[in-house]
Amino acid sequence: MAVCNSDCIATQYASRWFKHLPPHDEYFRLQCAAIPPPDPVTVTDQQIPENERLIFAMDVPDCDQAQHLAGELGDAVVFYKLGLELMMSGGYFELLDWMLERDKKVFADLKFYDIPATVGAAVRQLEHRGASFVTVHGDQSIMQAAADNKGDTLKVLVVTVLTSLDTSDLGDLGYACDVGELVLARAKLAYETGCDGVISSGLEAPKLRQHVDPGLLVVTPGIRPAGNEPTADQKRVVTVSQALQNGADYIVVGRPIRDADSPRAAAEAIQATIAAEF
Repeated sequence: MAVCNSDCIATQYASRWFKHLPPHDEYFRLQCAAIPPPDPVTVTDQQIPENERLIFAMDVPDCDQAQHLAGELGDAVVFYKLGLELMMSGGYFELLDWMLERDKKVFADLKFYDIPATVGAAVRQLEHRGASFVTVHGDQSIMQAAADNKGDTLKVLVVTVLTSLDTSDLGDLGYACDVGELVLARAKLAYETGCDGVISSGLEAPKLRQHVDPGLLVVTPGIRPAGNEPTADQKRVVTVSQALQNGADYIVVGRPIRDADSPRAAAEAIQATIAAEF
């Protein structure tokens, strides 16, 4: 089992999913220092247009539904996350082009995780397609390969710990670390390798703002607007205001908009909350 001991080193990873990785891979030698509590309010000062701070997770079965929903949302949403469901439905890049033609920005949430050469090649192929962000998983060498091939416009975001996981889930994966320690360690590694940002829950964002270079983007999923109680498979959730006050640059919201009686009204309400924070 990976242990964040007094030397703050995760030395092994026992999960059967990753037996092919060397036990002493850099991925598992992460610094997990005990960190004092950060200041409670650390709103980011990144120069980002307010209406682009909301990223809508377009989690629908096919591109026709995606275009219909985007049309309904209109100018209430500028930035869209296109993930694995749409990738597997066919027409992913046609949808990406359709979004760009309408002056939308696209986050290609494809979570590349393979050997460094393959991840680097995949990022290089995506670099000229017009997406603004792409996600990668993996160790230092994978992060480095992605950063080396991203070009001038595509930004690489490193997944830290999925918001559907908590500390007990990390134990199932072979880690004895606290979630916050692992998120911080992976964020530091992302910055050191030249990646542009991380995917992190709003609960860990204050640590990142206190202990990682402020230029590192923090993109926060697991957002539930105040009063929107169901969390489904999300375990580490915050409200819009909490995420921004904790230092998130962008928030990713899916089901609270998609499943609302009026998706546009739900998106506009979130945009109003964002505007009030800045």
